[in-house]
Amino acid sequence: LLQNQVRREIAYALRSLPWISVPTVALFFAEVRGYSKLYDNIEDSPYGWPGVVLSMLSFLFFTDMGIYWIHRALHHKLLYKRFHKPHHLWKIATPFASHAFHPVDGFMQSLPYHVYPFLFPLHKVTYLGLYIFVNVWTISIHDGDYRVPRLLRHVVNGSAHHTDHHLYFDYNYGQYFTLWDKIGGSYKSPSAFEGKGPLDCLRGLGKK
Repeated sequence: LLQNQVRREIAYALRSLPWISVPTVALFFAEVRGYSKLYDNIEDSPYGWPGVVLSMLSFLFFTDMGIYWIHRALHHKLLYKRFHKPHHLWKIATPFASHAFHPVDGFMQSLPYHVYPFLFPLHKVTYLGLYIFVNVWTISIHDGDYRVPRLLRHVVNGSAHHTDHHLYFDYNYGQYFTLWDKIGGSYKSPSAFEGKGPLDCLRGLGKK
C-alpha cells in the first residue's frame, strides 16, 4: 500500500462524489418524473413478476457490457491520463478506493445504470435495490478478498480479477462477469488463483 493510502482514498472519494452526484441527481429526476420506463406497480410490468426477475438479470448483463466498453475506452491514451489514471494510483486497492475516481470517470462508468431504465421497463423499487447492489459490488471488488466459488472463478469478476486489472492495466475491465473480457480478448486468469497474487508474494517475503 502507498503511504497513508486509505486516508488518501477517502479524501479523493469525498472530493469527487459531490461532483458525480450533480448529473446523477439530474438523471434520477428525469427517470422518476416519467421520462423513463420505470413503473410503480407489478401489474404495470408487461410480464408480471417474471418480468421483474428478468429485468434484474438483463440490467446486470446490460450494465456489465456498457461498463466494459466505457472502462476500456477510459484506458485509451487520449483519456487515461486525464480521467482514469487517478484511480490507478492504488495498485493494491482497499474498499475505500471503490469510489475514488475522477468525477468524469465516475459518472461515465455509472451511465449504463441510468441509460437502462430509459430503454427497458424496470420497477422503481427494483431499480433502487439494484443501484444499492452495484455500489456494494464496486466496494467488494476492491476489498482484497479473493474468494470465489471454484465453479464460478472464470465466470464472476471478483476482487482477484480486479486486483490484476490494477496491477497489470490491460486486463479484466468487466464489472460483474468475465464474459466481455473473454469476447474482447482482455481476460486474464487472476494471479491470486495461480498462487502468484499479492498475498502470496507477502507470504513469500515473510518466509524469507
